[in-house]
Amino acid sequence: MYSMTGYGRAEYSENAINLVVELKSVNNRIFDFSAKMPRAFICFEDKIRKTVAEFIKRGRIELFVNFSDHREKSASINADLARAAEYYNAAKSIAESLDLPNDYTVSYLMKCSDVIADDFSFDATEFEEILISTVKAACEKFNEMRKTEGEKLVSDMLLRMQQIREITENIALRAPFVAAEYKERLKARIIEALDGVKYDETRLLNEVAFYTDKVNIDEELTRLRSHISQFCTIVNTIGSGKKLDFLMQEFNREANTICSKSNDLKVTEFGLSLKNEIEKVREQVQNLE
Repeated sequence: MYSMTGYGRAEYSENAINLVVELKSVNNRIFDFSAKMPRAFICFEDKIRKTVAEFIKRGRIELFVNFSDHREKSASINADLARAAEYYNAAKSIAESLDLPNDYTVSYLMKCSDVIADDFSFDATEFEEILISTVKAACEKFNEMRKTEGEKLVSDMLLRMQQIREITENIALRAPFVAAEYKERLKARIIEALDGVKYDETRLLNEVAFYTDKVNIDEELTRLRSHISQFCTIVNTIGSGKKLDFLMQEFNREANTICSKSNDLKVTEFGLSLKNEIEKVREQVQNLE
């Protein structure tokens, strides 16, 4: 099982070429990828996305590429004199019209991208294999970290699931006494209210039977036990974060029903503790891929 949060870095440095690829991610319900890289590598963005998707199924992933090429290069620099003259004439006209000193120099002209150009052509395709292999290496480091984090999350969630199991069984032990205690309280109130007048035992039993059916939580307890069993099985399956997220919604539904049906202080206390543990697990499930 992998966590959705992580960081990975890989570097290629050889023959005066240095390439660094970094990955980081945070939680997200879908695969959301963005990349920041030199403009020359934009043509590889789709291939990089597909490569990353082989390692990561879910999360908001940011990829950064830093590249430097310090190889010796031979290139000639060309000046567009006609364009330079246009710039100069424009500057001169502005200076004369506004009666300002004309401080336009060759240095300014050299900074104009449409005046100075070089004939060095950068062929990004020669770096495609290096780039993709470095991306894969970063993804592998990224997954190593995510796996370590995921194992810690799973270990903690299984401990909390054991607490959920214990609370569920405590509720199951307490539930049968709720109706019996209600019967005794109701009988005592009837006797007190009638003040010695004989009451109808059948009607009392009918009232208790109706109440017993109303507060019965056997189905909820059975489903909770089933959910616990499913959770312990699914949590060890890679890429099951979405399934667990849905399963935790079912946990919440059963806990809410138990609390709403409860007319007993002890069951209510157990129910609130149950909801608290379920919420803690649900928050951690959000971090799983």
